[in-house]
Amino acid sequence: MSMTSLDQQTVGMADIGNRLAFSKKLQNTTNKIHAAKCIDEILTEVSSEICDLFAAERITLYLQCDDGKAIVSKIKTGLNQFKELKLAITQTSIAGYVALTKCLLNIADVYDDAELLAISPSIQFLKEVDLKTGFHAKQMLVFPILSADDGRLIGVVQLINSLSGLPFSRLLEEGAPELAKTLAIAFDQRQAMPLIKSKFDGLLAAGHLSQEELASAQRLARSKVSDLESVLIADYQVQARHIGGALSEFFNVPYEPYQADRLKPVDLLKQLKQEYVEANAWLPISLGDQDSLVILTPDPERIKSSGIVSHVFPRYPNIRYCVCLQQEFTQTVEQFYGSNGTSGFVGDLLSEMADEEELSSLSADEVNMAADNELVKLVNKIVVDAYNQGASDIHIEPYPEKGKTQIRFRKDGTLVNYIEVPASYRNALCARIKIMCDLDISEKRRPQDGKIKFKKYGPLDIELRVATIPSAGGMEDIVMRILSAGKPIPLDELGLSDWNNQKLKSLISKPYGLFFVCGPTGSGKTTTLHSALGYINTPETKIWTAEDPVEITQKGLRQVQINKKAGLDFATIMRAFLRADPDVIMVGEMRDKETVATGIEASLTGHLVFATLHTNSAPESVVRLLDMGMDPFNFADALLGILAQRLAKRLCECKQSYQASLDEMQLLVQEYSEELKNTAAWQRDPQASEQAVLDGWQQAYADGQRQFTLYRPCGCDKCNGTGYKGRLGLHELMLGSVAVKKNIQERARVADIVATALDEGMRTLKQDGIEKVLLGLTDMHQVRAVCIK
Repeated sequence: MSMTSLDQQTVGMADIGNRLAFSKKLQNTTNKIHAAKCIDEILTEVSSEICDLFAAERITLYLQCDDGKAIVSKIKTGLNQFKELKLAITQTSIAGYVALTKCLLNIADVYDDAELLAISPSIQFLKEVDLKTGFHAKQMLVFPILSADDGRLIGVVQLINSLSGLPFSRLLEEGAPELAKTLAIAFDQRQAMPLIKSKFDGLLAAGHLSQEELASAQRLARSKVSDLESVLIADYQVQARHIGGALSEFFNVPYEPYQADRLKPVDLLKQLKQEYVEANAWLPISLGDQDSLVILTPDPERIKSSGIVSHVFPRYPNIRYCVCLQQEFTQTVEQFYGSNGTSGFVGDLLSEMADEEELSSLSADEVNMAADNELVKLVNKIVVDAYNQGASDIHIEPYPEKGKTQIRFRKDGTLVNYIEVPASYRNALCARIKIMCDLDISEKRRPQDGKIKFKKYGPLDIELRVATIPSAGGMEDIVMRILSAGKPIPLDELGLSDWNNQKLKSLISKPYGLFFVCGPTGSGKTTTLHSALGYINTPETKIWTAEDPVEITQKGLRQVQINKKAGLDFATIMRAFLRADPDVIMVGEMRDKETVATGIEASLTGHLVFATLHTNSAPESVVRLLDMGMDPFNFADALLGILAQRLAKRLCECKQSYQASLDEMQLLVQEYSEELKNTAAWQRDPQASEQAVLDGWQQAYADGQRQFTLYRPCGCDKCNGTGYKGRLGLHELMLGSVAVKKNIQERARVADIVATALDEGMRTLKQDGIEKVLLGLTDMHQVRAVCIK
């Protein structure tokens, strides 16, 4: 026997061995496909077996869409992040070509145009997928799945990159139809079943998640001993609202997301203890239309079938169910009952007080005797919750007759509901708060002001400023502002623009003069003044402050709190400061002629004076002070500058970016330029002035293609679905320049002062806001809301 014939015999034996091994593997894979209980299992569990069988790096399995015009990928191995790929059944893609022609393709190099041209002049390889994923495809074995009955297309199998680095072998080509036949039988037998029968069907259908990702998430959840929803959100970046939508579709009930401002239904919760709610996973959240009871639960099907709600609440025949995520249910339970770290729950406190008679008239002694009862705990819990939720104000609003007392918190400038207290406790609640701030509890006809040092009553070292106001029906409203003692914010962290920051630092570094910060209540004026004081606070400088009350403390400052009962008002303290060898004087508010006149006098005698004003804009402050009778020449000499400011809502991190259209940018330019109409540049050439604005923006905010990226609110768990979290300052800094001083001495109109300041570089509040919109910090809706004239 020749050597050549021996070689041939050896190769033949090896080929037979390979065929036997492949045939055995194919049989094992076929058995697993037939044993799969549903298509879901075929897609997730058997796909990796098919990959191993053909020694391929990756596999994509497409199924035909209902309309018969496209195929959609249902499994794609090897990608961490993948959205379903939908391909038309045309020659514009390799898988689409196979679906159209129903023939097998074995391609050595998908990037070889000559090889593709030999197959068909129209066939194309979708290189975009490789570009997006960073993966490089080369060899492909692609074959159709055809029904055994009528030869109709069911799907396409696409094997990518042979592990050997060589084209897929003839043996694998021959085995592909056998596998396709098995898959076709399996899919046909299970057609009556939904493709995926699970709570997350909607996520797959909407393309928020691939089948492989879902299977991977299930395995990860098991290994972490965690619920699948949390894993999808944390590890696969699926949004809670999308999961909620899928749950809603599966259970056929509305999705109810977590709401931080949801009113606690105290009357409904009296019958349910926290332990029971957590163990049984259902919770009444409100009464709907026609006295229907609304139940929140992660599993409406189980709660419905148990009938437990009807047993607990027999008086409500109409029950509506809402579904939520497990973590949202936990958040709602903690919101209603308090987390493990907080003492007491408002509903429990009220339920323990439920049998008490109406406390219509209490004396101070009676309230003090009840200091240890649930009423005291209720007031403390309200304050602690407000502080923990970042509220700035607590509003207590009683209604006449049997109306409940509504309690609301102001957070980020917006009022949100907290709880409703039964009518029988409104007088006791009011009396308790009056006792805490040493007010006359018998006086209900006049407004009263007071302060609460909460450290005496609760775990927080905070102070509350309290105002009581008589309201309709013989009621008394109470508003409490939380004054948490804090440290000054560094000047560079105030959010000032570069121009404003540079000029402000220059102004406050002067040895003497008068500097104002103006704006409405709650706009952050005191915070800004303390930041300015922090910038110039050195051991060589003596700084006196007069505040009502002292909210922010700084080492090195000598701070005095207003006490009108003791005769300490702003004017009195200002005169005392002048005899106390000051370098810098800060006055919390200049609201009368005497205080302003003393401030001007102090600034002209070598002192640096800071103060706040309740005015709308920097130029308007000048007119207001002149109207109070200030001498225009002395005032002009003293003035260093005026900073006006507002607080606008800041976009949350979940904000969505988009490319601004040309029309949108033109409208922004026009709105920005409205403020410039009295300036010299605008009077000379309005069009050139607008173009200069746009050119400046393109240089500062646009990308290389002169495109602007803006942002719109989206909504997530962190911002409670509002799209906004926190606030940022909008600023308008008018310098006391020679030209502005001349305007003051001439008692010029506000419009003239504005024009002069703009010519010298000032940005109005709205202009500063628009520039912060271009930076992606907020949106125009919020800017317009706080910059209305």
